[in-house]
Amino acid sequence: MTVVLPVASGKGGVGKSVLSANLGVALARAGKAVVLVDLDLGGSNLHTVLGMRNKYAGVGHYITKQEDSIEALLLETEVKRLFFVPGDALLPGTANLPFFRKQRMIKELSGLPADFVILDLGSGSSYNTIDFFLTTSSGLVVCTFEPTSILNAYSFLKTALFRLIYRSFPAKSEERKVIEEFGNRKLEGSSHSFQDLPRRLRSVSAESADRAEEQLAAFAPRVVLNMGRSSADLQLGARLRGIVRKNLGLELEYAGVLPYDEEISRSVLERRPDILRRPDSRFAYNVDQIARKLIDAPVLRPPVLYEEDEDLRALSRQLASD
Repeated sequence: MTVVLPVASGKGGVGKSVLSANLGVALARAGKAVVLVDLDLGGSNLHTVLGMRNKYAGVGHYITKQEDSIEALLLETEVKRLFFVPGDALLPGTANLPFFRKQRMIKELSGLPADFVILDLGSGSSYNTIDFFLTTSSGLVVCTFEPTSILNAYSFLKTALFRLIYRSFPAKSEERKVIEEFGNRKLEGSSHSFQDLPRRLRSVSAESADRAEEQLAAFAPRVVLNMGRSSADLQLGARLRGIVRKNLGLELEYAGVLPYDEEISRSVLERRPDILRRPDSRFAYNVDQIARKLIDAPVLRPPVLYEEDEDLRALSRQLASD
């Protein structure tokens, strides 16, 4: 069964693409067939981290219908069993992904002939990014130990959870009206939590409440903390877990911690994944540990969502103002 693994972040500069590339290498070296897909629409650079030239057809060709399938875009890399789909940020219009093209892309990605399909997503909480993240119930969120990164990771998870529950019900339904009203309320600093939402949906029907509870219970994102300098930094990780538990009712799993290492920047400049440059480094060891956790983890079912592409910008602004 193909495991789709979205890798996201609440802000840029946290090492998301570096993790995606090195994790792909680690999984491939563990005997898994892996496809790395650059889905940073409008800002792709995963090819640079991998050391591949940006001269091949990629996601942009698929979006603009110059290519009929994702599988036709697969490229071999220097690592056995590791394949790559470029992003093509240089093609105009790549960032403006039509909804139904996105839905077809999600279906094709889950059908690729691989054990793992790693999606290197753009940073931030755009709904294209969120929808790719929701192709599974257990994507990875990368953040550093800076307070701004922790808060942005929380904001990303909150937006993803809201989008998950909102798309669990059809357009113009009574359930969506209740969810919109709930989204107007500030959770932070109050006695309320996302876990209150199923109770409110019970006013529509018991079935609606049960569905929301099932979606909330199944949503199990994992976090990778990057650029750690000491064990004291883990206090910020505990802070993120506490905020998410209190306001969103989620229990975060930490998939791993990566150390701060000046050599990582050099590996990007040299256009070679650091796990290949320094296979005996602490960084390589920790990436291998994350890969092993992913291999051993149970495969969760993806959430079942309605396909309507509503304009949620107003709701997004409301969430951002919380």
